[in-house]
Amino acid sequence: MTGEIKARVQREVDDFLAAQATILADVHGDCAPLVGYLTGFLSGGKRLRAAFCYWAWRAAGGADGRGIVRASAALEFFQAAALIHDDVMDASETRRGAPAMHRRFAALHRGHGWRGEPGRFGESAAVLAGDLCLVWSDELYTASGLHPLALTRGRAVFNSMRTQLMGGQYLDLLEQAIAGGRELGALERARRVVHYKSAKYTVEHPLLLGARLAGAGDGLLARLSAFGLPLGEAFQLRDDILGVFGDPARTGKPAGDDLREGKRTVLVALALDRASAPQRALVEELLGSPTLDEAGVGALREIIVDTGALSAVEDMISGLLERSLAALTAAPMDRASRSALEGLAQAATDRVA
Repeated sequence: MTGEIKARVQREVDDFLAAQATILADVHGDCAPLVGYLTGFLSGGKRLRAAFCYWAWRAAGGADGRGIVRASAALEFFQAAALIHDDVMDASETRRGAPAMHRRFAALHRGHGWRGEPGRFGESAAVLAGDLCLVWSDELYTASGLHPLALTRGRAVFNSMRTQLMGGQYLDLLEQAIAGGRELGALERARRVVHYKSAKYTVEHPLLLGARLAGAGDGLLARLSAFGLPLGEAFQLRDDILGVFGDPARTGKPAGDDLREGKRTVLVALALDRASAPQRALVEELLGSPTLDEAGVGALREIIVDTGALSAVEDMISGLLERSLAALTAAPMDRASRSALEGLAQAATDRVA
């Protein structure tokens, strides 16, 4: 059933992009790469946020229909904007096994021999592509076809989701810039970033959006929050592990990319908290080095394992998932919706990419 929703969401994304291509063609044919690259970028992904929104709608008594699928698909454009901008900020080389958006545009510039610096052009074009996705997210939500009263019910969640993600993203950026001089409270700060950058907008907000669109009462909304928040944190903790130990063939990013980018994750915070003085010095020396090689990645991985940070984060994921599923069990909803949400919870935490 969740696979069917993923396919339906993809069709809505494709149809919407086709319409936008016509609009941009009226501007000029030179805008074609914007739509072309974004079409390729939006052809992949797990569609978890859209699925959480759809099944929360169903759990709240909403009927199946194209309107809720289109409203859920709006979240995928927001996710695309977040990823594109995140890759620019992190100077990432790849995303989903292909060049990151700013790298694609830089290659376009370089291939045509245009004036100026290809990297600067690529970053600027990627910012515009991300901005387009933000605009399109709101446009698709508004034009989803759901009743205006339903859209009004969901609007507060839709708005706060976008604002809070930007706040979480800024905290992440800030942490990478100044964390080396702020050892105390590193774990608490890392978990705050997880809370606002991932947990809420990946799971809780999509759930609340779908439920509010369907007119859910306070009881179900509270249960969905209790289900979504720990699950969203577990999702990000799994992502942090994959960013260090994941197989590049599955994750679509180079091994240890988070270490090169200097991500101050919960995994890293725990390792630093438990490290010996020599281990800590080595982490501080290597973490965030853009030239970090395979040997350096291996050394950091060894410290993360030897300090027990990896096993501690795995235990955290298990505990958070248990809390999440317990809240779902207590939530009033039909069997199909509960089963779908349980499956999504497992997919969010057991994934290898």
